[in-house]
Amino acid sequence: MIPSNVQSFAQAYAKAWCSDKPERVAAFFAPDGSLKVNDGAPAVGRAAIADVARGFMTAFPDMIVSFDRLERNGERVHFHWTLTGTNTGPEGTGNFVRVGGYEDWRFGADGLVAQSLGHFDAADYERQLQQPKRA
Repeated sequence: MIPSNVQSFAQAYAKAWCSDKPERVAAFFAPDGSLKVNDGAPAVGRAAIADVARGFMTAFPDMIVSFDRLERNGERVHFHWTLTGTNTGPEGTGNFVRVGGYEDWRFGADGLVAQSLGHFDAADYERQLQQPKRA
């Protein structure tokens, strides 16, 4: 069931990703919800989802996730986003990264995300992380 306020939901979700508080991201998911990023194993439950968010927040302390648009696809919603940030976390490259992607959301009866299938261009992401820094 797609919530009637899905636009506001998406805006608040993007803001949560920028909060440096991974639990805020996890709060948008059902208690047993899942988040899968590309071909990785799904993170199931709010604690595991917070761990995924924490990984990005740690790697990119200045990370901004912008909400680009929503697309409805039957009973699912595609949340399109752009992540920008500098990889200055532990063992970071110091490189600036800008990558776009989307999450394919399925909502539960409670109006929270029951399942999110995340997609972004991993090859482009890795290229940006590894490219020589500009002088």
